[in-house]
Amino acid sequence: MIVRASLTALLTRAAITGLRAKAPDRWRRENHAGRTVDLCAGPASAVAVAVGTGLARPGVGAAVLAAGACGAYDDVVGAGDPRRGFRAHMSALRDGEVTSGVVKLFGVGAAGLLAGALLKERALDKVLAGVVIAGTAHFVNLVDVRPGRAAGAVLALGAPGLLRGGVAGELSGAAMGAAAAVLPDDLGERSMLGDTGAHALGAALGAAVVAGNGRAGLVAHAAAVVAATVYGDRVSEAARSLNLAHIRAVAHPCG
Repeated sequence: MIVRASLTALLTRAAITGLRAKAPDRWRRENHAGRTVDLCAGPASAVAVAVGTGLARPGVGAAVLAAGACGAYDDVVGAGDPRRGFRAHMSALRDGEVTSGVVKLFGVGAAGLLAGALLKERALDKVLAGVVIAGTAHFVNLVDVRPGRAAGAVLALGAPGLLRGGVAGELSGAAMGAAAAVLPDDLGERSMLGDTGAHALGAALGAAVVAGNGRAGLVAHAAAVVAATVYGDRVSEAARSLNLAHIRAVAHPCG
């Protein structure tokens, strides 16, 4: 577990450094505070956590990478689209418009079902696992509204998985290693995860939850992520209101 976490952390840092040296201007965004940040943390963490989870379960690694790719599509194609949230994109779909957000929602859902099918044996458990994995990916993206929220959520929610050991511990370690590696740049407002990193880290976290739980745990976690999706605006607002100023001051001393 520690080795897996260390591996993904090192891969993430190396990828951020490499991408940053060659990042084009289109890989830059203005964050909530009006600061220009790069998107390097997203693809760097997505690839690293896909490698880390893939070493534990190759199929899960592929699903995590697919979730990150769906997020990347939304980051690129959906840039500038003011519509946010499940309801807005479903409303557009009802009107006949396939937005990048719709592609992301269905793509991440399919990736979650694939990973769930690989981690569980019974049909119902496979479906519940898919809901948990896709829903967790969506949840991490929902809280990615201010620096440090998404990576911090992965670190906090992944910690119990480390105690379970086995595949759950390996998957948790992979997700937490990548999250820890991006946290300084995220809090320091030098880079952001974007949908790419948030969905990949969330899918890895969800896979760890699935690997460590039986049916009762899957039902409870599935209900939680569905509720988070339904009340997505409230979840994002709660994350936005968290005060991480004391941590941010350490990561970004120049203000």
